[in-house]
Order: sequence, then structure tokens, then C-alpha cells
Amino acid sequence: MEPIAHIRSEFSGKFGVPRQAGLVEGLRATVVFELPYRSPDALRGIDGFSHLWLIWEFSENKGAGWSPTVRPPRLGGNARLGVFATRSPFRPNPIGLSCVKLEKVEWDSPSGPALWVSGADLVDGTPIFDIKPYLPYADCRPEAAGGFAGEAPAELAVDFPRKLLDRVPPDRREALTGVLAQDPRPPYQRDPKRVYGFGFAGLEVRFAVAGGVLTVISVEKQL
Repeated sequence: MEPIAHIRSEFSGKFGVPRQAGLVEGLRATVVFELPYRSPDALRGIDGFSHLWLIWEFSENKGAGWSPTVRPPRLGGNARLGVFATRSPFRPNPIGLSCVKLEKVEWDSPSGPALWVSGADLVDGTPIFDIKPYLPYADCRPEAAGGFAGEAPAELAVDFPRKLLDRVPPDRREALTGVLAQDPRPPYQRDPKRVYGFGFAGLEVRFAVAGGVLTVISVEKQL
């Protein structure tokens, strides 16, 4: 397989990326197509759908290998389950699947037709292998059992000092706050004195967590 497109997102690295698509609806990203797939004909009719499936590569884990069992973050990293019973990125074939909302089709972007989407959980530059429309009558299963991940994870309260929030572009503030509320920390790291950081929209955001509250410590431009 070869990539048909790459995504342009706010995340410069894996840390901070929501663990599932759709958890932070305010996140915006753009799907930019590669030649020879920059064809308006290939997207004819796509604007009739509200949501899309993105099939992509865990490119940040390429060559990392796999194991029959993994430690899901939802279980605190303390229990092992079969890799095929999880969405672990460490798989025999490093393929990801994300359902995103189609915000608009930009037919005449400098790089040809592009898709503006929201809710994506992909690192900037992630290769995309295919795009398929989400079909509510077939893809929605309200009665489905969710196994060990049956409920959405609890969110953290976010203390974002105003002077630091002002350093974030206004149209990125809601999304960044939503990402922080999802608790980006690895499940096995719960030291309240530890400071974490990740890249978002060209900024380095640093924070600490104590007592269920995430406090933003600094926001600086990435070097």
C-alpha cells in the first residue's frame, strides 16, 4: 500500500494526542492529498457525508514490533490483554482507524482538493491509506458492548491561567483545553510533582496534575 494523503494536525509528536478520535471535537486537521490522488473526481459526492473513516499508519511506531499481549492505558497499564482486543498502536500491521467529522471540502487549495476535519487523533504528517464514508445505518451500533472500555474516560479539571491562555491563538484555545482535560499523561505516571510537556499548534505546553486538577505551567513557542 502507499499513502494517498497525509494529515496536517496540531500535534508535533505522539504525546498529547487524544487516545481516540472524536474525544475532542474542537480539534481541527486537514487531509492533504498526494499526487496522483489530487483529483476532484475522486472526491465527487463526499460532501454529502457528515463523517468519514480514515485508515492510516502508526508511522511513529514503524519498526517497533509487536506482542501478542499489551497493557491498555484504560486499565492503568497494569493488566495485559490480547493485542486484537485493544487499539494498541503496536500491532503486526501498524494500521489505525479513526472516525472524523467532515467540516468542509476545500476544492481549490494550493495543494489541490483538501478535507477539513475535526476530532482527529493523528500526529501531524501521518500517512493516510484510504478514506471511506461513515454510514449511520451500518456503522452505528448503540447496543454494542464496549468491553473494558465501555465508558468514556473521566476528564480532568483544567486550570489554565489567563496570562498563559492568552498566548494561545483564540481559535485553538478550546481544542487545547479539551486535549488537556483528556489527561495526556501515561497511565503509569502519577507523580504530582512531575512536569509534562507536548507540542501543540507550534507551542510547547507544560503542565502538572495533582488532585484531579491539571494546571498549565508554561506556554512557549516551539524552537
